[in-house]
Amino acid sequence: MSNNSPIQNNADLFSSMLQAEGATAFICQLADEGLLRVSGQDAERFLQGQLTCDLRLLEVPGSSMGARCNPKGRMQSSFRLLRSGETDYLLAMDQHLLAGQLADLSKYAVFFKVQLEDISQTWVRFGLWGEGAEQALQQAGLNIPTEPDQVATGANQILVLRLPGSARYELWCPAEHSQSLAASLSGQVCAAPVEQWQCLNIRQGIGRVRLQTRESFIPQMLNLHLFSAVSFKKGCYTGQEIVARMQYLGKLKKRMFRFLMTGTEPLQPGTAIIDQGSGQTVGEVVESVYCGQQVEILAVVQKDAAQLETLCAIDHQGSLLTLTDLPYDSELADAETSTAN
Repeated sequence: MSNNSPIQNNADLFSSMLQAEGATAFICQLADEGLLRVSGQDAERFLQGQLTCDLRLLEVPGSSMGARCNPKGRMQSSFRLLRSGETDYLLAMDQHLLAGQLADLSKYAVFFKVQLEDISQTWVRFGLWGEGAEQALQQAGLNIPTEPDQVATGANQILVLRLPGSARYELWCPAEHSQSLAASLSGQVCAAPVEQWQCLNIRQGIGRVRLQTRESFIPQMLNLHLFSAVSFKKGCYTGQEIVARMQYLGKLKKRMFRFLMTGTEPLQPGTAIIDQGSGQTVGEVVESVYCGQQVEILAVVQKDAAQLETLCAIDHQGSLLTLTDLPYDSELADAETSTAN
């Protein structure tokens, strides 16, 4: 990448914010994900048949989490989708999945009036969080959405997305305006490593499909139905029959839990979780990051094994996993009780 790249220059600019004292807001570039744009007259109709979320419910602008499944209901990708215009959609996903998803979607796009484009180098995304995040946005002259998944527009096509949880925002910005955006936030925020943002996602119970876990999970295993990322009413989409059957027949035997582990080395996505007592594999890692003197983990685990005190990663057999809470545990319990009845 050229040293004149707006993305590279932002990294340099944010490094100057690292020593900000007393900062109550923090920012990082979300460079581990790429951006896919789907636009055109048939964009909504095309995506409705491909994705788990219901695009008809989105405001303009608006946002939703979602996934794309294979015919067996296994997720090929998960994403944060942002509807930036009547016929314009941006999907943020693991950068290592984007090329494959673009190629696969292109096979079906020929039957629709749509355009597909990888815009990872022409758009930039930032994560902003902390008690002072709202004040930083105000002082930068940006509009602030008031509810989760709401999007506010600003000058230079800057989009501000409010996330679930306390004072968390994503800023989506054309690359040519990213330096001025960063400059407007300078003095208000402190730069932080992306691992801190990933840790916040884990604590919110937000998992995502990575290259190593492609086609490993159905959406409910990542608890995506609790985020309105899966529609059971919109009609047919690829994998819909399997996803709906799992929802209504209550056959889900494993789902995502949050664990803590001593140590400093995060676990790679797809790492097997085993029960030391029996030696059996009972799950696999979704996300993991070192944060706050320990490793925080999201893992899809058999529901009847999650409470075991003998769980560990297959390549970390000396470090046991400790089950901890998710912010939506009560909603999960209610949903599972409702399905069982």
